[in-house]
Amino acid sequence: MKIRWREHEIIFVTVLAVAQIKLPLFRRDNASYEQLALQATPILLMYAGYLSITLFIIPSIKKISFTDFEKLLTLNILKPVFLIVLVSYLLAIGVNIISYYAKPHLFNYGDYQLLALLGYNDKPLTNLFFGFDRAAGLVLLFTTLAGVREFITWLINKPGPAREFRVLIINNTTPLLFVYFLIPFFTNPVHARFVDYVAWATPVLAIYIYHTFWLFPLTGKHTWPQQPVLLRLLLSTFAGALFSAVFFSGGRKLFELSIYWLFLLFIVTPLTWLLYLQRRDKIIQLKGMEKALVRSTADLQFLRSQINPHFLFNALNTLYGTAMKERSEQTAEGIQRLGDMMRFMLHENNLDLIPMNKEIEYLKNYIALQKLRTPSSPGIRIEDNIEEVKCDRSIAPMLLIPFVENAFKHGISFKERSWIEIKLECAETFTCFEVRNSIHSRMEGDPEKDRSGIGLKNVAERLKLLYPGKHELQVTENGNEFIAKLLIK
Repeated sequence: MKIRWREHEIIFVTVLAVAQIKLPLFRRDNASYEQLALQATPILLMYAGYLSITLFIIPSIKKISFTDFEKLLTLNILKPVFLIVLVSYLLAIGVNIISYYAKPHLFNYGDYQLLALLGYNDKPLTNLFFGFDRAAGLVLLFTTLAGVREFITWLINKPGPAREFRVLIINNTTPLLFVYFLIPFFTNPVHARFVDYVAWATPVLAIYIYHTFWLFPLTGKHTWPQQPVLLRLLLSTFAGALFSAVFFSGGRKLFELSIYWLFLLFIVTPLTWLLYLQRRDKIIQLKGMEKALVRSTADLQFLRSQINPHFLFNALNTLYGTAMKERSEQTAEGIQRLGDMMRFMLHENNLDLIPMNKEIEYLKNYIALQKLRTPSSPGIRIEDNIEEVKCDRSIAPMLLIPFVENAFKHGISFKERSWIEIKLECAETFTCFEVRNSIHSRMEGDPEKDRSGIGLKNVAERLKLLYPGKHELQVTENGNEFIAKLLIK
């Protein structure tokens, strides 16, 4: 689901611009069409400036990265600066040209209020840079406001359990807010009734948003008379009535407060309930997705808790086999590497992402431990390019090790020709990991030979959760060879 805030804002500003152009036509009086056209031109000029900021300047600013700031004079920085200067100058020169024909200084800028934003100009076109400083200030101000909008949109759009629900709220509330501001504009906001509009309309809008997206979804768990729903309903409507009471005048504030509270409770609330029923399925569906994502996160943590002891058992089994051979030097090396692996699991495995070199270091320790228990033999071949790989990417911890663990568990036989080939390729846009091994029964002397591993099953589940749509996992058997290939984009 995409956030529509920008689209709603463009529609809102377009309606405002059209209204500003249309309104003079309705009160035309004795003005000529030429005068009306000159009055409309500044509105179109400001509207074009707004579109330039929204459609060109802001997208170019969003392309700037931290690397660009380090280099300073890069195309990504120079482009938005150039656009800001260009739009500011075109705005200033446009106002000068309009002032030249309309001569607003002769009418004290009556009906030309927008031109006055760039300063009083009684000699247009004598200075082609007149008003540039004010125009640049306006462009920077609206660029900042648009930047705040984009930042809030980024916060709302951040991945998380409630992301889809947040987007739904924004897409439904921004049109309502724009309509809320348009109504007083068309009904003359300087009129005394404008205060009454704020007092009456604001609580209705706030109650609709609160009831639709927070209170009414509770009815899926509770009935109306129950405290979680009824208490919130009474408090929300009373708070709305209390807000309006601030604007009430006269000596009957308590009576007016009570009447308006009853209005919100028995008229506005049923109407908001009817409107909520029209989109209830969508709201409840997104609420369910939020809970499902929370459950997925819990499942991911559970999978990690399964993985840690699994690899610990494998490492201990390796040391057991080494001790049986009574080779103390190798036993000491194995214990050291095991300590490094346990340190990795304690400090790195709880993170969502780690540097690739940390995962590679863990792989090297694991492979070295397994080689300790594998005797040197021309019938056993173990090859890898892990030592040579340099990678600046990040990866979920302990994502690659199950493939290597599976290869050593099923790929080594002391009686038959065996091989294991491990290849890791790391580029800027992808990581490719491939493990090939011969197929045999469980490794001789493996105390876990009668137990089924959970490594590959877990890694498949983790990939679905961590890299949805951004990974390819191929597991195949080719004759007497097992091939596992993982591509992460």
